[in-house]
Amino acid sequence: MEYRKLGGSELEVSSICLGTMTFGEQNDEASAHSQLDRAIEVGINFVDTAEMYAVPPRPETYGATEVIVGNWLARQPRDKVILATKIAGPARSLQWIRGGPPALDGANIREALEGSLRRLRTDYVDLYQLHWPERNQPMFGQWCYDPSKERDCTPVRAQLEVLAGLVEQGKIRYVGLSNEHPWGVMEFVRLAEQYGLPRVVSIQNAYNLLNRVYEYGLAEVCHRESVGLLAYSPLAFGHLSGKYLRDASASGRLTLFKNFGQRYTKENVTPAARAYAGIAERQGLSPATLALAWVYRRWCVASTIIGATTMDQLEENLAAWNVELSPETIEEIDAVHLRYTNPAP
Repeated sequence: MEYRKLGGSELEVSSICLGTMTFGEQNDEASAHSQLDRAIEVGINFVDTAEMYAVPPRPETYGATEVIVGNWLARQPRDKVILATKIAGPARSLQWIRGGPPALDGANIREALEGSLRRLRTDYVDLYQLHWPERNQPMFGQWCYDPSKERDCTPVRAQLEVLAGLVEQGKIRYVGLSNEHPWGVMEFVRLAEQYGLPRVVSIQNAYNLLNRVYEYGLAEVCHRESVGLLAYSPLAFGHLSGKYLRDASASGRLTLFKNFGQRYTKENVTPAARAYAGIAERQGLSPATLALAWVYRRWCVASTIIGATTMDQLEENLAAWNVELSPETIEEIDAVHLRYTNPAP
């Protein structure tokens, strides 16, 4: 396993991070703990969760993932695990989470963090992330900014000031963003520098062969400002595993849960996935291995967040770390990207 500095922080994170969004929905506590144990065994020191999980979000499973992770964490040396979690913002209107929540203001940030700390059975988290921005911006399959949807929201400076207090109290070590855009990253960086507030060290965004939007503006911003990318959904909700090419009704989140993964319903997703699977076949690789190997060694990725519902899937994900793609294979991948550019933004 390789370890990398996360942005401008002192955190040395494993190049693979174990994602936990299925814990409490598709994985029970025993199977979740088996995954966590296996991750530690192979050298993964980085675990990512969120107050909203399990996924898909619903009132019955709100916070379940953090409880499962917390029960496991209680048996680990706390300083050996880099733990990340997230606060849900108001933009998705999840009414069972603090009544909406109405804002990323001081009261909501503090309440959300205290709830996460209780469920995780710890007195601090290493990385606390804003799961998505409060302000109007396109996300989760929306593809363009619409100024007519502007609304009042908590100023970025006010959000940072609350987070600064929590850093001073020792409840969080570092601050990160998620599902952000270039303006948001630059605004957080600018205000942190101007007012001596915590500087964001990471951004957790979707990044995979079907969605390389990060490379357009965010890659430069984050490189210049020392913000590390935590790449989530490297298999594009299973599309890049090839299973939906073999059987459109194959078991997975997209078939188990209605109206889930809207960004993957666009017309060029399947042709692009088929083209990438063809490259994998010519290289003697599984489609999943090709997709993961590509993300794992992209220059802009600090750590790749993997998730699995079975141990076999987890083992395949881990084994892909040992695969390095040739320059010729990368050229083939780029040619497909230029033909089917970001079909699932």
